[in-house]
Amino acid sequence: MNQNTDEAVIRCEGVWKIFGKRSKEALEAINKNELTKEEVRDRFDCVVGVRDASFEVARGEIFCIMGLSGSGKSTLIRHINRLIEPTAGAIYIEGQNINELSQKDLRALRAEKIGMVFQNMALMPHRTVLENVAFSQEVRGHDVKERTANAMRAIEAVDLQGWESKYPDELSGGMQQRVGLARAIAADPAILLMDEPFSALDPLIRRQLQDQFMALSAEMHKTTLFITHDLDEAIRIGDRIAIMKDGVLVQIGTPEEIVMNPADEYVADFVAGISKLELVSAGKIMEPLDAYTQRRGPVDVENWPEAQPEHSLNDLVDLSIATQHPIVVKVDGKPKGIITKNALLRGIKGEADDSGQAA
Repeated sequence: MNQNTDEAVIRCEGVWKIFGKRSKEALEAINKNELTKEEVRDRFDCVVGVRDASFEVARGEIFCIMGLSGSGKSTLIRHINRLIEPTAGAIYIEGQNINELSQKDLRALRAEKIGMVFQNMALMPHRTVLENVAFSQEVRGHDVKERTANAMRAIEAVDLQGWESKYPDELSGGMQQRVGLARAIAADPAILLMDEPFSALDPLIRRQLQDQFMALSAEMHKTTLFITHDLDEAIRIGDRIAIMKDGVLVQIGTPEEIVMNPADEYVADFVAGISKLELVSAGKIMEPLDAYTQRRGPVDVENWPEAQPEHSLNDLVDLSIATQHPIVVKVDGKPKGIITKNALLRGIKGEADDSGQAA
């Protein structure tokens, strides 16, 4: 994981977005009577886009918000740089309440601290790759030498060197998407907002760009809010995931927490088809050594197969096949936990107890 959980770069507190002329009136009624989305629509002719959303994104973290079409995820991300004004609530960027910014300061925030990447890159067809990547710096008045140097570094970061003089119609869809990513990072923003950036691409190209983005994010220490409707994508790239439904953040957690301990039936349905083999780690399903010995008595783990807490279920299956013994999990060379075959099987099935460990 990339995040430093001690430092929140993005913080949302009780954010609401209700679309419609009677939005304030609708919000007051919701707070009094807990109205449903349908009731708000029928009584006030308003649509609830985001409902009381609160979360933090730590520095360097990739925070994925996922949900079906109409869940409110794209509406929410557009609050982070105030492309959409909240009906209520506050959004903080590095401690600054952006609701309080003047238009001048807001433009500076968008230009200097936040880069955006969308599914549709809207590249300018009459400009080359280099010119497209450098455009935002051109608008801000950077001189030709500086913006060219910055643009070339970004182009190299996304492996498009040699294509800088080409035009968008000479590039594949995946390459155009990389131009959009380069344009977003050319000014070295602290924050990336990415709204379904890879969803229109073929699966193989999409996976390649996911790999490239994860490597780039780790190398450049970017804090990223990543929107997707694809749980596989969210699990693959996210340090944490927020599941959204009807404007509500239903559950926030690590990919492992989301899959092993879904908050409700809606989340459980989402994760039902996800393989646990590469997602769940030994540390998640092990039984503490002390608890195991209290239950079974003293044991000699000298000849038992060994694993580390970060080893996946797939690794554990390979270890378990070759022995009749349980697996001992070691930290700094010392036994800390035990994984029985029964616990391993339950982990594969995704069954967990209240503590989050496999039963």
